[in-house]
Amino acid sequence: MPAVKPLSAASEKWSRKASQATQDYSAGVRAPRRSWQEATEAASDAHTAGVQQAIANGSFSKGVARAGNEKWVRGATGKGTQRYGPGVQAAKGDYERGFSPFRAVIEGVQLPPRGPKGDPRNYQRTQMIGEALHEAKTSGQ
Repeated sequence: MPAVKPLSAASEKWSRKASQATQDYSAGVRAPRRSWQEATEAASDAHTAGVQQAIANGSFSKGVARAGNEKWVRGATGKGTQRYGPGVQAAKGDYERGFSPFRAVIEGVQLPPRGPKGDPRNYQRTQMIGEALHEAKTSGQ
């Protein structure tokens, strides 16, 4: 049997070394061997095949069961809590660009006047907006 480091030693080394690689990570993103977009587009068929295989194997539900709720809570309250605010701030421009076409659709809907609280006509207003957004999304606007 080969000599193997204790798992705790291997994980400690991985954590320490990976934590120190921030500059390497950034440099790799800024100057990759191949652009992310090109590589991702070229992998489209492989991605589709992999997803179909994962569906056939039930991989998603197996992975969820293996991780368990406790891991999700630990990650969401640990990493997620710390990263949520800065991530939202960093994505502000992306949010504006992504939502802008749908905002324009909403602005273009001619709504009838509101009725009193609880009036069914108020639900019709919501339905009109939903239908306009669905049409914009499915027509490729």
